Amino acid sequence: MAKRTSIGWLRLIGFYEAISFIVLVFIAMPVKYGMGQPIGVKVFGPIHGWLFVMYCIAITIARAKTNLSLKWCFACFVAALLPFGPFVVDKRLKHLDGGNEAS
Repeated sequence: MAKRTSIGWLRLIGFYEAISFIVLVFIAMPVKYGMGQPIGVKVFGPIHGWLFVMYCIAITIARAKTNLSLKWCFACFVAALLPFGPFVVDKRLKHLDGGNEAS
């Protein structure tokens, strides 16, 4: 479980953002375009949108409250654009989730 630090919140929001993106891309969109049922996109599209915005805000807060480097902030943002990306970044952020210095 992520700690209640700004990096911990970034990791937690990133987890849910990644899950919502995976559901949207690999379940909701194929159902919409393969079966003509847009309900999944109508539900998960806005959820993913809000989680993406929250993730970007969490990156900004983590940068302001810690010494998270611009390189890390950019890596987190780019990861959010790729399915499974936040999971990859999370493994590295986990080591920073104790107030340790970001490189």
